[in-house]
Amino acid sequence: MSRNQRPLRRFSVRCSSIQGRGVFALRPIGKGTRVVEYTGERVSHREADRRHDAQGSTHTMLFIVDRKTVIDATRDGNSARWINHSCSPNCEAVDDEDRIYIEAIRNIRPGEELTYDYNLVLEEPHTSAAKREHACLCSARSCRGTMLGKKR
Repeated sequence: MSRNQRPLRRFSVRCSSIQGRGVFALRPIGKGTRVVEYTGERVSHREADRRHDAQGSTHTMLFIVDRKTVIDATRDGNSARWINHSCSPNCEAVDDEDRIYIEAIRNIRPGEELTYDYNLVLEEPHTSAAKREHACLCSARSCRGTMLGKKR
């Protein structure tokens, strides 16, 4: 590649039939490909909770890294923040030395929306109301109806 050529983009952000914006493959993405890092400001859980409470919405762009750190993609985040949840995802989030990457778990065709299972786990019980509050809109045949995962 010459110095003036830009690398081919793998994906773009546009409107999604799942929810708001989504990330879509522009070219084939092979299984096992590290597609993008989930970036943003790294904050404490306390600060993430404060920001979430101030926002007053269940829609967040917060990714828990470990017991001390949360990535807030609303600040210095990249396109990864627009990847939607699916109960039948084509990607997964991978922690590599406290950095979060989105990797393809199967081959992805051009035009296909990139998704991963958010598998959210709340501190409080996963009641019917909590499941409705975190409703899934993925429309997959295997959709469980919520972005909440199983409590550990």
